[in-house]
Amino acid sequence: MEPFISCYTGLLGAGVDEVGRGPLAGDVVTAAVILDPENPIEGLNDSKKLTEKKRDRLFDEIQQKAKSFCIARASVAEIDELNILQASLLAMKRAVEGLPIQPEHVWVDGNKIPRWSYEAEAVVKGDSRVAAISAASILAKVTRDREMVAFDGIYPGYGFAGHKGYPTKVHMEAVDRLGVTPIHRTSFGPIKAKLEQLALF
Repeated sequence: MEPFISCYTGLLGAGVDEVGRGPLAGDVVTAAVILDPENPIEGLNDSKKLTEKKRDRLFDEIQQKAKSFCIARASVAEIDELNILQASLLAMKRAVEGLPIQPEHVWVDGNKIPRWSYEAEAVVKGDSRVAAISAASILAKVTRDREMVAFDGIYPGYGFAGHKGYPTKVHMEAVDRLGVTPIHRTSFGPIKAKLEQLALF
């Protein structure tokens, strides 16, 4: 992957990323971060490439050292109403708009930019190429993972703490056995099919 060279060279650039587009359950969580060059953070990378222990450490460090950050989301109901792409873009918009210090420029992970008034660039694989996006991906992933662990206690037997809502064999077997919960995305194929199957009986 080629290094990313931005058209923006100022000090108020924000990175924004989302976590949770693929799961069958739970909100899609986003974060936006403006880093402080005078308080560098070592070890930033795509959150998926870091160990849980390292993500947890960086989660705290980012919040302590960042110039500005905001964690936002789109709910399961919004995902089902809008579709996952539009819900993800809405959640990213909320994260950037929620920054206490507003950015002059935004780097968006992926190839689509939300509808907003910010000057912005879409950066494919941005969570590995732009430090501010890496920081955002860590905040979003740790937040969502912790929420899914909490849901494991609310809805025992589904294994949410392990698979985090993704469509694993364990998850699908649990849905077959226990049914659909209020945190499942009913517009997603496997859950929709299960509900249609139940409606036949």
